[in-house]
Amino acid sequence: QVQLVESGGGLVQTGESLRLSCAVSGSGFSINAMAWYRQAPGKQRELVASITSGHSTNYADSVKGRFTISRDSAKNTVDLQMNSLKPEDTAVYSCNARILRYGSIWWSDYWGQGTQVTVSS
Repeated sequence: QVQLVESGGGLVQTGESLRLSCAVSGSGFSINAMAWYRQAPGKQRELVASITSGHSTNYADSVKGRFTISRDSAKNTVDLQMNSLKPEDTAVYSCNARILRYGSIWWSDYWGQGTQVTVSS
């Protein structure tokens, strides 16, 4: 069974930093792209950052220059370093991975349970 487990959320003040981590556990699969999404109260879920298996990255305009996504393919982990945090970054952050389970012909999206990030002003 494939599971994504996030860690690292919390409460910080404006301008501070947090690092989120996500580990994919299980066996018998390959991972393609990985990403972080967030959803603030009353808003739709949005893509924060993504990283391909070749380590190409993509960021939402609102976090460019402040957030950095990275992955360790050997450990099946993806991190999100968040610097210069703002109150508008407050949201539940969820890890996503596109996974091919051996024996399947379809890539599927798997999600973590989400971790709360709160930035106070």
